Amino acid sequence: MNKNKQLSLKGIASQTLKAEAKELNDAADRIDDAVVQTAKIILDHAGKVVICGIGKSGHIGQKIVATLCSTGIQAVFLHAAEALHGDLGIYHPGDPTILISKSGSTDELVRLLPILRKLKSPLIGLVGNINSPLANKVDVVLDASISREADPLGIVPTSSTTLTLAIGDALVAVLMTAREFNHEDFAAFHPGGDLGLRLILTAKDVMQPLNQVAVVTRSQTIREVVIQMTEKPQGAALVLSSDNKLNGIITEGDLRRCLAQNGDIDVLSVEEVMNSNPVTIRRKTLIQEAMTLMEDRVSQISVLAVLDEDGNTCVGLLRIHDVYQTKLF
Repeated sequence: MNKNKQLSLKGIASQTLKAEAKELNDAADRIDDAVVQTAKIILDHAGKVVICGIGKSGHIGQKIVATLCSTGIQAVFLHAAEALHGDLGIYHPGDPTILISKSGSTDELVRLLPILRKLKSPLIGLVGNINSPLANKVDVVLDASISREADPLGIVPTSSTTLTLAIGDALVAVLMTAREFNHEDFAAFHPGGDLGLRLILTAKDVMQPLNQVAVVTRSQTIREVVIQMTEKPQGAALVLSSDNKLNGIITEGDLRRCLAQNGDIDVLSVEEVMNSNPVTIRRKTLIQEAMTLMEDRVSQISVLAVLDEDGNTCVGLLRIHDVYQTKLF
């Protein structure tokens, strides 16, 4: 592949993303109360939400179902064709149904409408054509229309599926806000995943306790620090007073900089090298918050001194390595 061809293909990729972004922006500009009406229908119903579609719309529907479930909304996916052949038994009278169709005239979905009416199911159409048979017969219409698909031929489901998925996300965001859904709620539905663990576990659950960390005093020499950190290689030494009050911290990076400047480790004291104002956390701090504190900064840090609730007494050391390796058995 020659260089000009590569540049041309790169441009196609860029144009595709920009085309999809344009459709999202246009949809955001025309958003109306339909999404709020849909959320109210779902919130006012004690049972589940049914998402129904076929083909690419069905795949998007399954993702929307997964997102709803992950935020505590009971939802199931119903394949439109299978619904006509026995799967309607999944319904409880009154279950709201979101019907997804780009054309708004998908035969299997249109044939379902009178059946769902008998089940007293509130009907929401997530459609790409607001003047379609489906849009004309549902209770609420979510407008997923686009001006053009993003692929070079303008026919492959690209912008349409992206927008449909994004509208599903927007609906979930509205539901989360209306229900005051928080981090703790999210964690309750994700106990086995890394994110769930970070929203459940606190610093005290994964930190290195003091008896496993190099602990030194202000007056000791840097050589003594090196010896301690070699015996307890946790990436840092905590500088504590006799009653475990935190005076400072010395990291492996501090030691390297000291040696690079030809510092005499037999003469230099801890107080001359330590960081006397280190970043700290409390032992009840969530792991997710600790990670943000370590990573979302210009100069990332890999260790945090962990303090008791009094904010002075040091109880351990949290390493980013501990967080990455955390698993719940």
